[in-house]
Parts: sequence; structure tokens; C-alpha cells
Amino acid sequence: MAIEVNGKTIETDENGNLVNYLDWDEDVARALAEKEGIELTEKHWDVLNYLREEYIDNGNNQPMEREILKGMGKRWGKKPSSKDLYTLFPLAPSKQGNRIAGLPFVLRKGGY
Repeated sequence: MAIEVNGKTIETDENGNLVNYLDWDEDVARALAEKEGIELTEKHWDVLNYLREEYIDNGNNQPMEREILKGMGKRWGKKPSSKDLYTLFPLAPSKQGNRIAGLPFVLRKGGY
């Protein structure tokens, strides 16, 4: 599978996640989000950037929901609820968020 972004073909796996996370940029994120029916807001970008930082700077860490909630609490100055994150990423912040952030498919179940 693949997506076209700015004249470039970006390979995705069977789950829609990028094959190579280095192919990601903001335009790729917008294209992936559009496929998911999501219009990215500042809060979406906060989560996406957090997920990428965790993956790239923290040994390929792909945080579960509890960790994402803590991370966003630090960024936003107030810990969000699970509902807040699911409002942003209805198909699970740790799975749909990772997909839009250009990261590999998360193999584990659930997210808390």
C-alpha cells in the first residue's frame, strides 16, 4: 500500500502505518489524518510530536494511553482525560495517533 504526498509515493503497511518513519513530515501527517477523517488541530500536533519524540528519542518507545495522558498533562499544564484523547483520536490515541505520527503499528492490545 502507499499514499501520494506532494508528488512522492510513501509506502505504508497493511495497517496504514508508514513503512519508514523517516518518510514522515507535516504534509504526510495531514494526508494520513485526512484518510482517517481527522482535521489536525494544535492539540493533535502536540500528541503527534510527543509520540514521535518518545519513539525517536526514547529507544522506540510507543507509549500506552496512561503515558500519553501524563505526557500531555506536562505539555498542556493540566492532565487530560481519556475522553479528551479519544475525542482527538477516536480509534485509540496509541494506535491511530501512532499511525498519523508516521510510526510503526503497535502490536499490543488496548491502550491504558
